[in-house]
Amino acid sequence: MAKKTKTALKELTKALEKHVEVLEDSKSSKSKRERATAKVRAAAINYSSVLNSRTGSQSPFLDIPDPALDESTVASLKAEKDALVARRSAKHSHDQG
Repeated sequence: MAKKTKTALKELTKALEKHVEVLEDSKSSKSKRERATAKVRAAAINYSSVLNSRTGSQSPFLDIPDPALDESTVASLKAEKDALVARRSAKHSHDQG
């Protein structure tokens, strides 16, 4: 792993550890829990972005649905994601050819 990738991984790990700490603390306010959640999301996005720029790989988080979403919303989002991937793939094939 390149140094930048390791840094992104450390930031994600740190954000996840803080998130658990905040959520398990019964005295944590709603805003503190929301900030911790936002930091995890930002760290996950950064990690995915760094991996993509270094290796060209897709995000490891693409297929993780929000447990608060109903099945039809998840299906709709998955279909939208699949369509975007197909368009990207077609554009990449077109650019190569």
